[in-house]
Amino acid sequence: MGGSHNPENAAMSERFKDKVVIVTGAGSGIGAATARRFSDEGASVVLSGRTESKLKDVAKDLDVGRTLVHVADVADQKSVEGLVAAAVEKFGRLDVLVNNAGIAPTGPVTEVPVEDWHSVIATDVSGVFYGCRAAAPHLLKTGGSIVNVSSVSGLGGDWNMSFYNAAKGAVSNFTRSLALELGGKGVRVNAVNPSLTFTDLTQDMKDDQKLMDKFMERIPLGRAANPEDIAPVIAFLASDDARFVNGVNLPVDGGLSASNGQPPLA
Repeated sequence: MGGSHNPENAAMSERFKDKVVIVTGAGSGIGAATARRFSDEGASVVLSGRTESKLKDVAKDLDVGRTLVHVADVADQKSVEGLVAAAVEKFGRLDVLVNNAGIAPTGPVTEVPVEDWHSVIATDVSGVFYGCRAAAPHLLKTGGSIVNVSSVSGLGGDWNMSFYNAAKGAVSNFTRSLALELGGKGVRVNAVNPSLTFTDLTQDMKDDQKLMDKFMERIPLGRAANPEDIAPVIAFLASDDARFVNGVNLPVDGGLSASNGQPPLA
């Protein structure tokens, strides 16, 4: 298809013209919204994930000449290296890497299977490392940037989410360290830290009204995020508009982290 996915974004459609962007976990949720956003702004976008049919479903609405679907598993180093190589082979360069793919096992530390620990570390932490390591040489050539999708769970603890907290905490601090290492060489590294966002991962939570009521007490804007609330912030951090922003973990949380944790006083 020709043209922009969303004509309303026409004013910004040139911000990533001639730029090449990889988005992992692009088959749904934040990743899909992010891929659409970059495409709307003129980028050539590489959509990556483990399920080809989901990736193709997102890609069907994007400009065919500026879109590549590439199946990869971020927990596998060779798979990630192949993803980056395919992007550069197809489009000739790489300007932005968005490390979005992630999983979120929950439950008490003594009850969640040990295999879930290994899975979340492999996907949420090692996957980010593999992506950054493979992309860095290409980003150094273009003066590009990396945006990691961390979480408010990478800035503080949650009840019964210790595995996920450990993984996202690692992503948040890895982001800071890599920003120090690469910033002076022209590559910025930042992270977004969403709070509750309605995606496939959180569908069960959305259907639990009592739980939602508790969340709404804590989020000043009074609602959860949608993927389309997160994608523009990712695009901002990757853009030249954020050219002096480096090493930031930016909460996109409706004001959740503004609280000191005490309950609302009505």
